[in-house]
Amino acid sequence: MTQLTAKQNIQAIVKAIKAEEALLRKKHPLLMHQNTLGMAILLLSLSALIGIGTLYYFAIIPAWLCIILAAIATSISHELEHDLIHKQYFSNQPFLHNFMMLTVWLMRPNTISPWYRRKMHLHHHKTSGTEQDLEERLVGNGIKNPFLRALVIVDGLLGLLINAKRFSKEINGFSFFKVFNAGFPITTAYFAILYSVIVFHLVNLFTPLAANSPVLLLDVMNVFEFLMVVLIVPNIVRSSSLNFVTSSMHYYGGVNNMLEQTHVITSRLFMPFNLFCFNFGHTHTIHHFVPNQPFYLRQMISKKILEVMRQHGVRFNDFASIKQANLYQ
Repeated sequence: MTQLTAKQNIQAIVKAIKAEEALLRKKHPLLMHQNTLGMAILLLSLSALIGIGTLYYFAIIPAWLCIILAAIATSISHELEHDLIHKQYFSNQPFLHNFMMLTVWLMRPNTISPWYRRKMHLHHHKTSGTEQDLEERLVGNGIKNPFLRALVIVDGLLGLLINAKRFSKEINGFSFFKVFNAGFPITTAYFAILYSVIVFHLVNLFTPLAANSPVLLLDVMNVFEFLMVVLIVPNIVRSSSLNFVTSSMHYYGGVNNMLEQTHVITSRLFMPFNLFCFNFGHTHTIHHFVPNQPFYLRQMISKKILEVMRQHGVRFNDFASIKQANLYQ
């Protein structure tokens, strides 16, 4: 495929996406109230998360069901954050915009600040498929070793620590402390709680820590363990699913144009992971062609647009690339 042909295919896809969006907006006037819809979705997902936590607190639902439902609720907040990064809601009303940014961060405390991530994500659009794409490399894209890749996908802090030296050499302007400090104070608190609970129970296996600890420590651990079920473990499930899908569908190396930045994942093998990242594998490629579009619109147009993308050279379910550390061939 020549560069000119690639350009024509890209233009055809972009045109189709915008045309489908225009038709939807004309058919459903409610879609014109984008700010209201964004805030309503945020408040509904936040209410759902609080409600799920309340049901667990009163022992109405078991821990495993709480984790699954909370992971789905927080996956919606990730899509909202993605939209907010592209200033899709209240771009001219800083208070409401920043309120939404803070809320989605509180719902997903294992991520860095959305204000810092905005810079990283916009840079991702400019450098997707190259070694300069810090955002995707932080979640495992371009890693060939399956054990290391799994570790990075599940635990972002360990991934950052492991890859810091390599990133410093390969990524222009990378600073470990800038990325690490971008999580303060919410992400810092998340990891403090996570590792405190892990250490407490590991020590308790070898010595009766629970029986000999002060009442205050046990009360704190009870709060931490409640947070583990309603917020921390659900976000591990959510972020691991998202990181696995996004690091699988983005190419790393051999990329020359937008057609080659991603492939679409529709395989049923990825259904459980797509469940916890709001169908990311089906719809994220659309976002690469038209970034300034609310996530729910991508869902609504995806059925027609995926066929258009297939006709114009976008690959589907290219799992061979994962074995080659996401190389586009």
